[in-house]
Amino acid sequence: MVAPMASDPPSPLGAAAPVHVIGGGLAGCECAWQIASAGVAVVLHEMRPLVKTPAHQTDGLAELVCSNSFRSDDWEHNAVGLLHAEMRRCGSLILAAGDESQVPAGGALAVDRDGFSARVTAKIENHPLIRLERGEITDLPPADWDSVVIATGPLTSPALGAAILERTGEDALAFFDAIAPIVLTDSIDMTIAWRQSRYDKEGPGGDAAAYINCPMDQAQYEAFVQALLDGPKTEFKDWEHVPYFDGCLPIEVMAERGRETLRFGPMKPVGLTNPHRPEQKPYAVVQLRQDNALGTLFNMVGFQTKLKHGAQAEIFRTIPGLEAAAFARLGGLHRNTFINAPRLLDDRLRLKAEPRLRFAGQVTGVEGYVESAAIGLIAGRFAAAERLGRALSPPPPPTTALGALVAHITGGHLGHGSGSFQPMNINYGLLPPLEAPRRDGEGRKLNPAERGRAKKRAMSARALADLGAWLAGEQRSVAA
Repeated sequence: MVAPMASDPPSPLGAAAPVHVIGGGLAGCECAWQIASAGVAVVLHEMRPLVKTPAHQTDGLAELVCSNSFRSDDWEHNAVGLLHAEMRRCGSLILAAGDESQVPAGGALAVDRDGFSARVTAKIENHPLIRLERGEITDLPPADWDSVVIATGPLTSPALGAAILERTGEDALAFFDAIAPIVLTDSIDMTIAWRQSRYDKEGPGGDAAAYINCPMDQAQYEAFVQALLDGPKTEFKDWEHVPYFDGCLPIEVMAERGRETLRFGPMKPVGLTNPHRPEQKPYAVVQLRQDNALGTLFNMVGFQTKLKHGAQAEIFRTIPGLEAAAFARLGGLHRNTFINAPRLLDDRLRLKAEPRLRFAGQVTGVEGYVESAAIGLIAGRFAAAERLGRALSPPPPPTTALGALVAHITGGHLGHGSGSFQPMNINYGLLPPLEAPRRDGEGRKLNPAERGRAKKRAMSARALADLGAWLAGEQRSVAA
């Protein structure tokens, strides 16, 4: 590994040593910026260009390797836009550089990728409290690095990944995502679907109706299988190739093995009775299982897929009961590296087995540029407060987009076996729900679409108000 300098310079505010951040992507840069902005010295470690990755093309910090879009910037009606707004209020480097590098993209925040990386790199290199060191970290940091944030992303070096495995005692990091789509519960038509566990079997929580079931007759099933076979698939890049395991086969691969395979696999209808039509036994059943503690999200059991996103939404909305489904996340199968965060991290993003180590970014099990940077932001604020000897504030409230992400990766996800935790984008389903208003300010009755937008506005307004209170509490802690 890269050896620490013989004598790390102290922070101007008296800290004995800098905080070390490993990884110069969006999360690592945001984390380093937040730490330095609090007046604490930080060393940012980036292995490029000395060690290259299959995806990166430059040695710039915060290089965007896929899309140049940070997605919607509408804070009132879109959860990622709300996350943008919250991060701006927290002094985000990534959002500031994104705003300065913006290119036309309608309601989305898209950036000139080279200009964006150049701005982030310049900010990091020119900050007096940040030292950028180029070189690969191939093992867990030495003991005298008493505060470290690991923000190495989906392309964590194999050597560091092996060291993390050894320290956590986990059987494996998840080196690929086998992701099933997740549906917002209130978008499921319960006049067609129903709640029931197979054979009414109670689970550990004592619930004999833990699943939502969507029935199909034979014609619907056969049309669905044909759509899976005909739908456009995402192709892997050479470096992305991942193994298929029988427990996580893409649903279209199962369909290719025989038209009845799904009906004897994840879509088997046995042990279920449709209360809407008890006289007619379903030919096949799509089951959805609760995915978060709030009960606002349900995942489609066994529906990991390589179908392109547009095709997924079109095909899955042919399933009875899901005609109006709103997807918090669509399915996928691709190379990734992330830890089992709910098991391994506390709510301050510290490794329970070794609290001097924090994790941030995509390696924690969030998905997306903005979400990765958001976890870097929170990890940086925690690390700075700890270094300055302050009592650690709690995470942002779960009513905020920032807090909802932290809650999801540190315990909000409902585990269904050791391998069930999967990366997640921010979405309104992660926030505690609000009752949608039925009338506008003038007393006019709202239609369903208007109610949905009004509900999102109310949840976003609540989030920003609660974030403001959390930030004010942080400031009182600083003053004390």
